Amino acid sequence: MSEITVHASPAAPRSGLVTLTHVIYGLHAFSALMGLLTPAFIVTSFLAGWPSIIGVILNLIKRNDVRGTYLDSHFSWQLRTFFYALLWLIVTFMILIALGIPLTLVTLLVGVPIALVFAIALGIWVLYRIARGWLALVDRKPIDA
Repeated sequence: MSEITVHASPAAPRSGLVTLTHVIYGLHAFSALMGLLTPAFIVTSFLAGWPSIIGVILNLIKRNDVRGTYLDSHFSWQLRTFFYALLWLIVTFMILIALGIPLTLVTLLVGVPIALVFAIALGIWVLYRIARGWLALVDRKPIDA
């Protein structure tokens, strides 16, 4: 006999949690857009801006409330976006520091332009992650990792 597999659909989240998730995407988007409108880079504004930091704190505080709902994937997505951006920015700075000690001229001529390109690419990645996640939330769908 063949077995029938029934997949349990995730529980429906409370409407207040859906609104909170929209607010968190808005906080992250505000921080990232400040990087576009000011001399700061998108990624540095996203990581150091108070709206994103508040968004991460809200993610961490409310994480248990969204377990078992499609919002859980959004909370994971938002947290991974923030912490991976932080990780890659730290790696970039560490490479620049490692190159800068013995090779100051090379760092200025090669390392800094590469870091600028990397910061711009990382900023575009952050904007993409915010937009993709937010669009999935509008459709009330989980975000695929």
